Amino acid sequence: MTAFKSMASLVLSGLLLLPTVASAETKPISMNELLKTVKSQSSLESKENKEREAEFLADRNNQQALLEKARAQLAQETARGDTLKATFDNNDVLLTELTETLRQRSGTLGEMFGVLRQYAGEFKGLFSASQNAVKFPERDALLTKLAESKELPSTAELEGFWYTILQQIVASGETSKANAIVVYGEGNEAQTEVTLVGEFNAIADGKYVTYVPQTGKFEELSRQPSTNITTLVSPFETTADSYQPLFVDPSRGVILSLLVQSPTVKERVDQGGIVGYIILGMGLIGALIAVACYLRLLVIGGKMRKQAKSEEVLKSNPLGEVIEAYQSHKGSNLEDLEAKLDEIIMRNAPRIERFVGSIKLFASVAPLLGLLGTVMGMIGTFQAITLFGTGDPKLMAGGISEALVTTMLGLVVAIPLLFFYTLVHSKARRLVQTLEEQSAGFIARYQEKLHSSEA
Repeated sequence: MTAFKSMASLVLSGLLLLPTVASAETKPISMNELLKTVKSQSSLESKENKEREAEFLADRNNQQALLEKARAQLAQETARGDTLKATFDNNDVLLTELTETLRQRSGTLGEMFGVLRQYAGEFKGLFSASQNAVKFPERDALLTKLAESKELPSTAELEGFWYTILQQIVASGETSKANAIVVYGEGNEAQTEVTLVGEFNAIADGKYVTYVPQTGKFEELSRQPSTNITTLVSPFETTADSYQPLFVDPSRGVILSLLVQSPTVKERVDQGGIVGYIILGMGLIGALIAVACYLRLLVIGGKMRKQAKSEEVLKSNPLGEVIEAYQSHKGSNLEDLEAKLDEIIMRNAPRIERFVGSIKLFASVAPLLGLLGTVMGMIGTFQAITLFGTGDPKLMAGGISEALVTTMLGLVVAIPLLFFYTLVHSKARRLVQTLEEQSAGFIARYQEKLHSSEA
């Protein structure tokens, strides 16, 4: 039966190979050759199958070896894990015992170290914001360690903390110099010598500077204070062996920054806009007219005083015209003399009071223009509130402040012009009154002459 199966297999293989052999050979082959070919192919396939079986067996043996090795490693790691777990449990128990021992031995020192960490964190913030931090850059590391460390500080660290506090106290009460980076208004940086006035102010190159903790640099103020303050900076900076006066900001720069932010006179005027400039122009014109009128009245008054002291008639002054009219009048007609003198007074009074009324006009119009500017500014403020709402109080405060500038300018112009008007008007009225008094005196004198001649 087995031989029959083998023969069937060979015949079947021969039949399967027959098309291939037939396609390879162009001529028909005999059955013997076909049988030889089938036998050779069968032996070749048998050999390949044996090689494959050998490879399969080798791989199976290799896989078995790898499995045994993996099982050995697993057992080893399992034993190591058990050992580590036992070690961890022992260490945990030991740590608990040591922690309890530390707590018992430290006693109240634990609270003290907690307070130390708290104060170290607070002083770190204070010292970092201090301008004297540029002189002691190394203390930040110590304060950071004390504030963040969970371990007990050493004696050296406690002494270092105490020394840092003492160092800051000393630096806060003395004037010293330190090399630091100064950032100027254009963004340029330079390493220069900065004079530190305790914890209050810092100056460099004759100007006030402010310390920025975030960058560790000094920045020049966008605008220096007024001249009466800055004139003392350079002598104080250059003199080291003697006492020198200096304006110090006790709020550590807050007041100085407010002074810098407050607008100058020119900026105030600019806030008034075109109406503010018109008010100032009117004030200038009114002041010039007042000065010119006052000088002209001084000249006229001087000529009239000179005429009052002289026996001769002097030309180009109102009192001289009155005297000349009195001396030139002849006859007994008193009404003609009165009319002549009144005509001289009425003719000279407008010339004496010329442009005096314009001063009062400017003084009256200036507040009205200021009110006009305020109304215009308030309209702009309410328009801004309509667009942006009332969420930002600075927006409303700034608009109202700018609106009130014109009212301020109007009052600033009107008040001096009213004084000028009163002064000039009083001067003019005194001159006209002098002419009237002299004229009345001449009429009375002439009337006496008439009565004496009739008698």
